[in-house]
Amino acid sequence: MPARTPARPGLLRRVWPAFMVTLTLTVVGLFLVLPLISVFAAGLGKGLGQYVKAIAAPDAVSAILLTLLTVLIAVPLNTVFGVAAAWAVTKFRFPGRGLLLTLIDLPLAVSPVISGLIYVLLFGRQGYFGPWLQAHDLKIIFAPPGIVLATTFVTFAYVARELIPVMQAQGKDDEEAALTLGATGWQTFMRITLPNIRWALLYGVIMCNARAMGEFGAVSVVSGHIRGLTNTMPLHIEILYNEYNTTAAFAVASLLALMALLTLGVKALMEARAPRAERH
Repeated sequence: MPARTPARPGLLRRVWPAFMVTLTLTVVGLFLVLPLISVFAAGLGKGLGQYVKAIAAPDAVSAILLTLLTVLIAVPLNTVFGVAAAWAVTKFRFPGRGLLLTLIDLPLAVSPVISGLIYVLLFGRQGYFGPWLQAHDLKIIFAPPGIVLATTFVTFAYVARELIPVMQAQGKDDEEAALTLGATGWQTFMRITLPNIRWALLYGVIMCNARAMGEFGAVSVVSGHIRGLTNTMPLHIEILYNEYNTTAAFAVASLLALMALLTLGVKALMEARAPRAERH
């Protein structure tokens, strides 16, 4: 009986990468590219005129402006906090450091709906601070401030979590040397720390921005779904879809998708410009 000829290892090495690349491209095409194309196709299904009309509708414009306002407030707040928290955690040892790290990760572990309910429990009419807010004619829940708070909570960890591994890897020798030479804390941060983390900081800000634009769960709980007042773009899309106004829903959804793609484009540009040693 003739002996079997063993399979050549070289053939497997050539076939396996091609198979994995094909499988990856197929999955990306079916689950990412094709749905994205479908959104734009459905939004433009009745022509460019209907597309522009859906986006230019007063309620849609209000939702777009509220989304941008929320992003312009939440992202800078989380940027400042993320830099401060990452600097404190990586450059110093203090009691409660482990607890702070856990709290930073909390928004990533908690469902956005639960985070929205937390704010309702605190600032709602029947909440802990509700009577005081009502007495002073201050409205947080079912108003833009509640949307900003919920979005800020959900995007709380993105900048900090992007910076902490980078700053831990860099250590604190450069900062200590600068302080030894007489630099102030602010000078050390601006001339030593910030240049070393600039790419990681940009990545964190970009991802925080993308998450803030698309937040739905927490915002849905605290917004009240008041058309023209407290609906962000995701909420406005849901309302249009529930009303069977699918063309307008997909038109606004395509605009939101385009904003997300622009965000990812900026991220890719930053990665291309980043020095090889700073990419991660």
